Amino acid sequence: MSEAPTRQAPSSSTASSTNASPPHPQHAKPGPLRPAGGAKSGEGEKKFTVGFIGGGMMASALIRGLVKAGVVPNFAISVSDPYKPMRDKLAAEVGVIAYDDNIQVIEHAQVIVLAVKPDIIPQVLRELSQRVTRHHLIISIAAGATLQLMEHQLPDQTRVVRVMPNTPCLVGECAAAFALGGSCLPEDAVLVKRIFSAVGAAFEVKEKDLNAVTGLSGSGPAYVFMMIEAMADGGVRAGLPRSVAMQLAAQTVKGAATMVQVTGEHPGVLKDQVASPGGTTITGIEALEKGGLRSTVIGAVVAAAERSKQLAESSKPTPNPRQS
Repeated sequence: MSEAPTRQAPSSSTASSTNASPPHPQHAKPGPLRPAGGAKSGEGEKKFTVGFIGGGMMASALIRGLVKAGVVPNFAISVSDPYKPMRDKLAAEVGVIAYDDNIQVIEHAQVIVLAVKPDIIPQVLRELSQRVTRHHLIISIAAGATLQLMEHQLPDQTRVVRVMPNTPCLVGECAAAFALGGSCLPEDAVLVKRIFSAVGAAFEVKEKDLNAVTGLSGSGPAYVFMMIEAMADGGVRAGLPRSVAMQLAAQTVKGAATMVQVTGEHPGVLKDQVASPGGTTITGIEALEKGGLRSTVIGAVVAAAERSKQLAESSKPTPNPRQS
């Protein structure tokens, strides 16, 4: 049994999907993407409906980012999740339409974002395979869900995109990279960039490079968290209160990253600008070099990338019942 879709206020009643209240007009059957109208749409931009299968933290951050940035209005977004409190929270706080049934999302959205755990992907693809049309664009943010896997499980010429975001998406500072499937259109890349730029930055790459992306920006926040923790520990060792040391360390990393982005200077140039002859900074840099900071960080990125490659290779497509 499927619940009626939830919107704005959580619903305490449950009903069969046949008795569900009619979807918002924006949630009509998917059709071709059309030029957008309205004050927030740029010339030549497209308006579209988006459906999220999975309503966890990453999906929630994307939904909020899309609405806040004016990329997609809340009434053009639907989400399905088996956990009712999650659905109700998104419906009440953001105003999206929430379902307990993935099929409802597939039928009412043009862009489908798969935001589920990797072990759920095969089940979701089976559901999709019975419903997707040429008007759908399927975007997966699930780790290990390769383009080959999705294209093998879905009907021929299905447009699929594989995206590797990272956890700073939760605070609107995502570093995402994406790869297009063989049936994608040029405008699909533009659309994916619009979606993920609402919560940070997005870059198109070849799928073979997504393992390197995983090792760098996918796992990278953990490396930076360790750096912040270590810097704060150093501050405590030098006599600072921990609360002050932690805030100084975090703000220093944030400020340094912003300088790289804003100035466009190579990090080595910016580093040299801080390190005066015989000063404190060059002395600290010497200690970092003795500890092998550069080679350790490089090794971490490469090791994580290799592990990502291993996990992707272990995810082999299974025969598609539709093609048997």
